[in-house]
Amino acid sequence: MNEHDERGTTMTGVEPGRLDDQQLMKELETIHRTRHDTLLYGSNDALRAHNERMAQLEGEYLRRNPRRFVSPGRTREGARERAAVCDGVREQQTPVGKRGQGATATDPGPGP
Repeated sequence: MNEHDERGTTMTGVEPGRLDDQQLMKELETIHRTRHDTLLYGSNDALRAHNERMAQLEGEYLRRNPRRFVSPGRTREGARERAAVCDGVREQQTPVGKRGQGATATDPGPGP
C-alpha cells in the first residue's frame, strides 16, 4: 500500500473515508502502536508521513463519532481533580527524610 509515484510523493494507504468502521479502528490501532518507534527512529520524511496519516485517520474517526464518550478523567477539569486528590494524600502522609520518619530540623528523630 505504501507506493511512491514518479514525483516522489508517498501514497499513505486507503483514503480514511473509504474504510469501514472496523478497518478504520484497525488502522488507528496500528498507527498508534507504531508511533513511538517512528518518532525515535524514523526519518523526517517517515515522521511527516506518519503525522499526516495519523491526522487523516483521527480526523475521520472524530467526524464519524462527534458524540463519542469522553472519560471525565481525560479532561482538564478531571486532571485538576486528580492533582487535588494527590496533593491531599501527600499532605496527609508523614514525611520521611534522612533524619527518620516524622523528624524535623530541630528534632533529629530517633538516635543511633
